[in-house]
Amino acid sequence: MKRLFFLIAGSAFLALIVLIVALTANSIYQLSRYQDHMNRVVETNGRKIDIITRTQVAAHARTDRLLRMAIETDPFVRDALFLDFNRAGFMVGSGRRALIQLGFTSQEKSKFDDQSNHIRRIEAVQEKITDLMSRDKVEEARQVLVAEAIPLQEEFNTMLAGYRETLQRANDEALTQARKDYLHSRRMMIVYGALATILGFALGWLTLDRLAHTTRKIDQQMADLKASYRALEEEATHDPLTGLANRRLFYDRLQHALRQAKRHGKKVGVLFVDMNRFKEVNDIHGHHVGDAVLTEVAARLIKSVRESDTVARVGGDEFVVLLEDLRDRNDCYTAVKKIEESLSRDTNLYGLGLELSASIGQAIYPDDGTNEDQLIHAADAAMYNIKTRLSEARQRSLFNQ
Repeated sequence: MKRLFFLIAGSAFLALIVLIVALTANSIYQLSRYQDHMNRVVETNGRKIDIITRTQVAAHARTDRLLRMAIETDPFVRDALFLDFNRAGFMVGSGRRALIQLGFTSQEKSKFDDQSNHIRRIEAVQEKITDLMSRDKVEEARQVLVAEAIPLQEEFNTMLAGYRETLQRANDEALTQARKDYLHSRRMMIVYGALATILGFALGWLTLDRLAHTTRKIDQQMADLKASYRALEEEATHDPLTGLANRRLFYDRLQHALRQAKRHGKKVGVLFVDMNRFKEVNDIHGHHVGDAVLTEVAARLIKSVRESDTVARVGGDEFVVLLEDLRDRNDCYTAVKKIEESLSRDTNLYGLGLELSASIGQAIYPDDGTNEDQLIHAADAAMYNIKTRLSEARQRSLFNQ
């Protein structure tokens, strides 16, 4: 009997050890499988989010070039904008081909097909606009741009944002499922580990150590993913050189400001700032000095306006300023004066004797326009007139010498 007891007890103990070992091995395998799956989902979706962001920026740039072509009167500049327009179209196509190579879920495929149909509509309207401009029907092209192209672009931006949110949710779901699976495996380990011997506790300790390591990796991946997402958002809405808002973010804030102004009967101002003789800085001192000057100009512009106002860089040496809650045009004049005084201060910039000045055009809602395109065009035209007068005055001065 005693021998039978020891045989049964030994067999039970051995079975328990085998069960714990099998459970431990299976848990480690499942966790590794969940982690590999999560890594694939997060990496693939991260790449898709990056591609979608760059595609959205390129699509916006394509419509932006059409807008500038409709405004521009210089045929050479218009040709350059047309090349940029085609280049942005190539980037949109490249991004979509890259998404096809990464593959889709059924939900993603449906959204992608909807985008494809929308893109065909956008391209048809854009071809219509370029055809009108090629036949010098600029005003008709502008009307089509405002009535059709820009609304279609906004719808496309909304579709891409929805697609990006779908991918982000897929990442969050993958991370949540991995954590649930991890917690379930740990509970099973604790329950069966309580019945084990010292060997069972040792195996349990080693397994928990492995699980803790896996948890740290999961948390780190979540932190990296969120940081990457924030960086992509920053890149899509801000100028990389100066850190100012870019054209896309400026348009969004201007649209919001106009809606508030219409609702509350207030005024909104737009300043178009173009640096004078900036090309000479690049030609004489090099682009690295030019970049430093642009960064300094951005800093001075920010200090010259209120915290509630928005300063954006929209071109090489072009900036725009959004002034909200204005009482009248005198507030615009005050802001222009502050900017001019700030730029003219410390003329010995970087010890190079650089003098900073700018031609500043202004427009105010609703006096000079009732939508963002009209206001920016009015401010741009006012700036151009100022710059022309300055150039003519400088030429007369040189001639009189």
